[in-house]
Amino acid sequence: MAIKLEKGQRINLEKETGVKLTNFCVGCNWGAVIKKTFFGLSSSVVDVDLDLSCIMFDASGNAIDHIWSPLYKFGDKKLGLPNGKLDSIDRALHHTGDDLTGDTNGDDGLDNEIITVNLNQVNSQINSIVFFLNIYNNSEYSGDFSGIPYASIRMYEGTPKKVNQVFAQYDVATKTDCVGKRGLVMGKLYRRNGDWKFVAIGDAFEDRSIVNTIARVIKDYSK
Repeated sequence: MAIKLEKGQRINLEKETGVKLTNFCVGCNWGAVIKKTFFGLSSSVVDVDLDLSCIMFDASGNAIDHIWSPLYKFGDKKLGLPNGKLDSIDRALHHTGDDLTGDTNGDDGLDNEIITVNLNQVNSQINSIVFFLNIYNNSEYSGDFSGIPYASIRMYEGTPKKVNQVFAQYDVATKTDCVGKRGLVMGKLYRRNGDWKFVAIGDAFEDRSIVNTIARVIKDYSK
C-alpha cells in the first residue's frame, strides 16, 4: 500500500519486503481545467502547464546541479541562473520533458512530467536533492493549485509509461495550504549515515515565477 505523505513526514526508502528503493520515478500528474461557458451548456479546455524540477546540493548546501525545463532560458535574461536541462551531470536523474497542457481527456493513470532516479548512480558529492513544482507564469491558466481538477506527486517503481507499484504519494490540489499558491517545495531526498531517506516538505508559496522558487530552495532548503 502506498504511503500517503503528509507535510513534514520522513520516510526510509525501504519497501515492505525490506528491500531498499534505489530505482524509481518521481512523477507529477494533473488535469487541465474544464471551463463552463454559455450558462453551463458547453465547455472549453484550459491548458495547465505545471513544471516539475529539482536542485542537487552538496553537504555544505552548495547547489552543484539542477534539472528544470529546457524551455527556461535564464542565461538569456541575465538572471544568474543556468538554463534548463533534462539530465543531471552524473546521468542519475532524467526528466521526461515539459508537458504544457495536463490531461485534457481525464486522468489516464500516467504522470505528465517525470524525473527518473537511480540512487546508485548519484554523484558521491551530492548530499540532497530537492524537488519542487510551479505553475508556469505565462500559461493559459492564471489560477492556483486549488483550481486544478487534480494534481499529485508520487514516487513509484516502473517507467514513465508504466506504473508497477506506487511507493508514496502527495496530493497537491486537495491541500488547503495550496489555496492561492503557485509554487510548491515538494520534498527532499537526503543522505543520512550512508542511506537515502525522504522528507515531505509540502511548503506552498505565491511565487509567480520559477525564479522565485529556485531562489527560495537555494536559500532555505539546501541543508
